[in-house]
Amino acid sequence: MCAGCDDEGGTESAVAEDVGFGDPSGQVLAEAAATFGLLASSARLHIMWALAQGESDVTHLADRVGGALPAVSQHLAKLKLAGLVRSRREGRRQVYYVDDPDIVTVVRVMVGQLTARTLPAPAPPVRELRRAGG
Repeated sequence: MCAGCDDEGGTESAVAEDVGFGDPSGQVLAEAAATFGLLASSARLHIMWALAQGESDVTHLADRVGGALPAVSQHLAKLKLAGLVRSRREGRRQVYYVDDPDIVTVVRVMVGQLTARTLPAPAPPVRELRRAGG
């Protein structure tokens, strides 16, 4: 009998799938690729970053990301259609937010890691020397 096989002839890959280490289905990969495709636009990624910090209306988003109002509205429409962003009406304003904590995590981790790489390395700590006898 091989290592990793059970009495039924199964392999470790069956166990791995049970704990999340197996290959994802084609559908899952296609959905992930579509999501990453939407986030491949720096403008949409900036919008997602801003919304990951808190909800906002389109006017404030346009000001924050430095985009024209119609362009930001179009990006929001695409993100909303894909289910990455949701909105609700507050009076005459449409307020946008990210309702999926996993998407917020992905955006924060990716942008945070890339930002950290661009920061200068911290200086080593300075240690004071003590004078002998004093």
